[in-house]
Amino acid sequence: MTYDSVKQHIWSNALSNYLRTFVGIIVGLVTFRLLYQALPQESFGFWSLLWSVFGYGILLDFGFGFAAQKRVAELSVTREWHKLSQVLSTILFFYLGVAVLMAATVALGADDIVRAFGVSPARHAEFRIVLIAFFAAIALAFPLGIFPEILRGQQRISTANNITTAAMLMRLAVIAWAVYAGWSLLAIMLTALFFALAPDLVSAFFALRHMPEVKLRPHLFSKSIMRETMGFSIFAYITTATNIVLGKTDQLVLGATLSIGAVAVYQAGAKVAEVFAQFTKQLQDTLSPAAAHLQASGEHSALRDLLQRGTRWSAIIATPLYVLCAFELEPLLRVLTGDKHIAAETWQVAQVLLLWFYSSALTHSVSKRIYMMTGHERRLMWMGLGEAAANLVLSISLALLFQNVVSVAVGSLIPSLFFGWFLLWPWVARDVRLGPWQLFRETVLPAWTACIPAALVLGAPLLFPGLQIENTWLRILLMGSAGGLTALLCLWYGSLAASERRTLRSRLPSPFKKNPPALQAA
Repeated sequence: MTYDSVKQHIWSNALSNYLRTFVGIIVGLVTFRLLYQALPQESFGFWSLLWSVFGYGILLDFGFGFAAQKRVAELSVTREWHKLSQVLSTILFFYLGVAVLMAATVALGADDIVRAFGVSPARHAEFRIVLIAFFAAIALAFPLGIFPEILRGQQRISTANNITTAAMLMRLAVIAWAVYAGWSLLAIMLTALFFALAPDLVSAFFALRHMPEVKLRPHLFSKSIMRETMGFSIFAYITTATNIVLGKTDQLVLGATLSIGAVAVYQAGAKVAEVFAQFTKQLQDTLSPAAAHLQASGEHSALRDLLQRGTRWSAIIATPLYVLCAFELEPLLRVLTGDKHIAAETWQVAQVLLLWFYSSALTHSVSKRIYMMTGHERRLMWMGLGEAAANLVLSISLALLFQNVVSVAVGSLIPSLFFGWFLLWPWVARDVRLGPWQLFRETVLPAWTACIPAALVLGAPLLFPGLQIENTWLRILLMGSAGGLTALLCLWYGSLAASERRTLRSRLPSPFKKNPPALQAA
């Protein structure tokens, strides 16, 4: 696979990432509303509690999912199918052992767990079965989850995304029918779990069909392969765990130093930043398997180009979204929280967190994904641990000193700025053989310059109060359209080269094409 074809995969995979994310947000919001209105309060609370646990399942991944993705990308290049069979069989059957242990543990302690949740006696038996079914599905998700990782390693992320997107839409349709028909909590939960696991099974068919030489057999389980794989996966696991710590530290600090009410203020301010993060990381998520493939192929110049181009495109995507969110933060908060009046502290927290995620999109998101796949996992782990420790110490210190929510958010922002701009950024600059300022000038500054007109458009109501629009939805629609279109036009003509415009235009529907669809690498 040539570098040009790798880049084409990146673009198609990124577009499918955005589609999956958009559909996921819509399906999540509609499902939430349906179940919130249909289920009794206790049942809905139990549903929400269980699915909140689902997100922490990654902590039991032990980094093997990332390792599977990396080894598929590498060994497919060298066509070492027997070794790849050993690697995947070892990970799969290790996960099966974890799944059995997990399911058995929850089944044996189900009664105590349900009682610990404070479930009423009348619903104890029903919720016990729901709990066991839920954790049995989580257990199955570990071995089955290896198959989407194989597709990612094959740089067929779009295939995995399309399967997941179709499953989400079908799940919404079935749950809507279940609500209409008055199904029980157990029946709705089993339906949701089926559509959560089905994409992994379908992914298995497509992943293995693409590698007929690879076999998954118990006798291929290898202790030596396990040790070899652990040499990478442990660093990936710790790095992933520190990312979770970075994302959850503030809530824990607020609960411990201030109050639960302070956590609510923080969560309200974090909503816009979380959505921003979702929409700015989709391109970057496609870079990991591409980097592993190029590393295995020995294409080091292509790797440097991927690192520089990835950083540039991250800035092009994130900067207009950041400008739009920063200027229209208050109406966005009103829409996401449902509050008519946004407290000053909530707005301040949201601005700090938005800047945190934006800076991370520029400095962390591309470099970490590429370096993790190219032999720098140990150094990334120590940097991640250092940032997490600095985040925790600074957040606690500022919370105790200033006794407000904003100080905790600032305690997370400062380490991110330091590790991003003073450690990661010079590292990237050295690897692409540029100075830090030259790298900034070539990757970030063009996006900043192109977004100045959009900032002026969005900032006009601050200078001319007569332009203020009171209706929240109308303001978001009009100001978002004006600022967004201005940013897109300026980025299109001011930041993109002619070849890049031709490449992007060739991927649009035919009415938008001006030139023949000869693809050129972006």
